[in-house]
Parts: sequence; C-alpha cells; structure tokens
Amino acid sequence: MSIIAWVVLGFLAGAIAKATYPDYQGGGIVSAMVLGIIGAFVSGSLFTLIQAGTLQNTAAAATALTLPGILVAVLGAIVAIYLWGLIRKSSNA
Repeated sequence: MSIIAWVVLGFLAGAIAKATYPDYQGGGIVSAMVLGIIGAFVSGSLFTLIQAGTLQNTAAAATALTLPGILVAVLGAIVAIYLWGLIRKSSNA
C-alpha cells in the first residue's frame, strides 16, 4: 500500500477511533492521524500474522481501503489511543 493510502487509512481510523473512544484523549487531528497510522500498521501486521501464519513485508494485504481493513485499523487505533492515554497519565502522575 502506498504512503498516501496509509495516511488516508490512518486518518479515517484515527478519526473514527477518537469519535468512538469514550474518554477525552486531548491532542488534535494530527495526533489522531499518527495514532491511526500506528494502530493500522500494528493491527494489520497482527492480523496478517494470525491469518497467514507469517509476517509479510507489510501489512498492506490486511489493512487495505476496504471495510474489513478499516475495521482492523480502527480497532488498532483504539488500542493505540488507549495505550497513549496510559502513557500520558503515568507521566503526569
């Protein structure tokens, strides 16, 4: 998948994840996009590992601009937002 497609998928996943996540996350659209890209890549890699049994060069096959790809990316973005919130809370305490 090209870089532009990763950015679009990450933007969509980050925006959907921020809209559906029940807690206040802070940050703006850039943080949503970065966390969406990270979540899409990690969840796509894990999905490919579970589905194919091996890590391929990229997770492009799992996280494409399709409905299942967006769902996997959104789930990954939600996990990334949750983990980022834990990191921010522990650094503030």
